[in-house]
Amino acid sequence: MTAQPLFALTAGEPAGIGPDLCLLLARQAQPYPLIAIASRALLAERARQLSLDIQLIDAEPDLWPSAPAPAGSLYVWDTPLAAPVVSGQLDPANAGYVLETLKRAGQGCLDGHFAGMITAPVHKGVINQAGIAFSGHTEFLADLTHTEQVVMMLATHGLRVALVTTHLPLKDVATAITAERLARVTRILDHDLRSKFGIARPRILVCGLNPHAGEGGHLGREEIEVIEPTLEQLRGEGLELIGPLPADTLFTPKYLEHCDAVLAMYHDQGLPVLKFKGFGAAVNVTLGLPIIRTSVDHGTALDLAGSGRIDCGSLQVALVTAYQMADSRR
Repeated sequence: MTAQPLFALTAGEPAGIGPDLCLLLARQAQPYPLIAIASRALLAERARQLSLDIQLIDAEPDLWPSAPAPAGSLYVWDTPLAAPVVSGQLDPANAGYVLETLKRAGQGCLDGHFAGMITAPVHKGVINQAGIAFSGHTEFLADLTHTEQVVMMLATHGLRVALVTTHLPLKDVATAITAERLARVTRILDHDLRSKFGIARPRILVCGLNPHAGEGGHLGREEIEVIEPTLEQLRGEGLELIGPLPADTLFTPKYLEHCDAVLAMYHDQGLPVLKFKGFGAAVNVTLGLPIIRTSVDHGTALDLAGSGRIDCGSLQVALVTAYQMADSRR
């Protein structure tokens, strides 16, 4: 048994800024033992490239640390690369390596070794180019944990936004918003705000789908036929739901200061507001999983890998959020 909960940090796409983020983060001590799941050789080479003096300390099953690493050091569960890495240059040969880091972290959470996992960005395109069907962290972890429905939520200071639909063409959104899907997503959001964020009675604002929330059916009937009846049913189950409200007025202080989360109907309805408010200081949280998973709010930034011109603010927020979620669970 370890004295403190362990957390896993996956370094993401090896040619991107994920390894840089892990090393920059290691300059300061963390409150809990944090295990970077990555190639030790990759981290050593990237540290040399960045002129960072970071001590890499071996960590693996049966040899987990019992205390946080000192400032200037990083625990590493060495995961071998398939091919050498050049900063900024994608190589499909290392797609399997990326998925292995995710598998180790996710399975470690399921097995109780890790209290949560934090993920640096991956590059979906190069993994698919390698002939591996991969649509993202969320779907990979849902499959690994045998979870039927997950919910994407981004959060920054003073605002949480969850999505009913995620990466769909706009023309397909209305059809995808069924009563069953809306109810399932809303229940997961309410449940995880309680169980993983420690909110006793979450107050959730729900966006309408159409402009002016349909304006009484004149601008669309989805609110009348699907959204309002579903919310009323869920209120009968004890959920505190306000809406559907027009999205253009919902995202104002009058409403936001009295809510715990916003439920948006589609990706570009809610996330532009959140990213305007907190880009670089936001976190991506996957709700509905039996494990805790948080991530950064940005991509692999291949052009910045190895340059030292990056900000690890989003990763720090992802770490703090994972720690807080684990504390709430305990």
